Amino acid sequence: MKPYLLAIDNGSQSTKVTIFDARGRPLASASRRLRPYDTSVPGRAVHPGDDIWDSIQDACREAMAQFDGDPADIVAVGLCTIRFCRALLTADGRLAEPVLSWMDERVARPYAATNPLTRYITTSSGYITHRLTGQFTDTAANYEGVWPIDHDTATWSGDPAAYASTGMPRDMLFDLVPPGGRLGQVTAVAAEATGIPAGLPVYATANDKAVEALGSGLEEDGTVLLSLGTYIAAMTIGSSSTSADGSYWANFAARPGKYLYESTGIRRGMWMVSWYRGVLQGPHEDVLNAEASQLTPGSNGLLTLPDWLAPGHAVWRRGALLGFDGSQGRAHIYRSILEGIALTMANHTAAMERALGRRLSPVVVSGGGSRSDLMMHVVADVFDRPARRTTVNDAAGLGAAICAAVGHGLYPDWDQATAAMVSAGDEFAPDARAARAYQQINQVYAGLTTFTDPLFRSMADGLQGLERA
Repeated sequence: MKPYLLAIDNGSQSTKVTIFDARGRPLASASRRLRPYDTSVPGRAVHPGDDIWDSIQDACREAMAQFDGDPADIVAVGLCTIRFCRALLTADGRLAEPVLSWMDERVARPYAATNPLTRYITTSSGYITHRLTGQFTDTAANYEGVWPIDHDTATWSGDPAAYASTGMPRDMLFDLVPPGGRLGQVTAVAAEATGIPAGLPVYATANDKAVEALGSGLEEDGTVLLSLGTYIAAMTIGSSSTSADGSYWANFAARPGKYLYESTGIRRGMWMVSWYRGVLQGPHEDVLNAEASQLTPGSNGLLTLPDWLAPGHAVWRRGALLGFDGSQGRAHIYRSILEGIALTMANHTAAMERALGRRLSPVVVSGGGSRSDLMMHVVADVFDRPARRTTVNDAAGLGAAICAAVGHGLYPDWDQATAAMVSAGDEFAPDARAARAYQQINQVYAGLTTFTDPLFRSMADGLQGLERA
């Protein structure tokens, strides 16, 4: 269904580029994995070289090569990139140094001028916008963390103290547009590098989690989105720029004037599943799913604490598998990891629900983990409410396409664009017996950190200074 939209979804592990039709159906796609972060300097984690732009170039060229339609029928580009990054640019918009990732401790601090080549400070989306369009423009909805931005107006702050406290003068910052706003158009140089037709308008989106929420169909209707990615979080939509308490935080949504309420998350969420499969060096994921599906809730008493990367408020924490008695095998460990993710996120969601004063249902599940029927059943049973998977593998890509569709005027408003481009996926109802079992398990699970935190604190103090193998 003409016309077509090209969506760029640059995540923390890979870049995906998809060409969608106006009904949200993917017609061609390609992905490129990012290189591992350079963490050679303690406390720092940067994207090596020009990795983000390199991956976008390659994925764009492959997606365009796979597209069977007429490139002239592609009318717009939607751009979504990793949140919480900081890009330091020279006067001509090139990198003064590699992009700082969300794990780099410097992004949580005010900017300190250490490189005389730095002329501009922006996000990863601002940098890629410049590479594509030549403009010094960015989406307002990707500015979270240490930036002098007004969260009520989604514009740069009118308070001079905000610029002083962040170390960022206004003349070093890009101009801002809202989601759906026009960032510029693809230059001839960018067209040659990416294969995208020159002159195509590029439209703003938001931070990658918010764009994923848009592409998953998350609306201000009491639904909760469980995003099963490298970073796992539960999210819902609201209209306040501030949170009621520390159980969640409010950041910009991918629709102007709306906010994404995001629970506490798991920092190496589905990465744990990949890690475990790598440790086994053997069975395909389908085999593990089939074996684990035969087990009862609780994995024979095996409980997983999924802190393979410690949360920022408890840096001493470690991941743990508790309850071995010799009866468990590889499928029990696998299922326990999935259950640990679901139990942790159900408890984080419950805390957010208490703060908001309402129950959130159903659970929409996105990300690679949503493709697993076993994971969907576990989520439905642990949350004790219906769980519905998204229909596309790349919900953030679809969200970027929706932003481009609205910005380009293919649909008159966000509601109509979402209704036309997002469709409901398979729904999994909770099993009453399994739900009761998980409620009993959670009476123990919810209090585990009370016992493990002192242990991990002691381990952190006692093992400090030892070199890792």
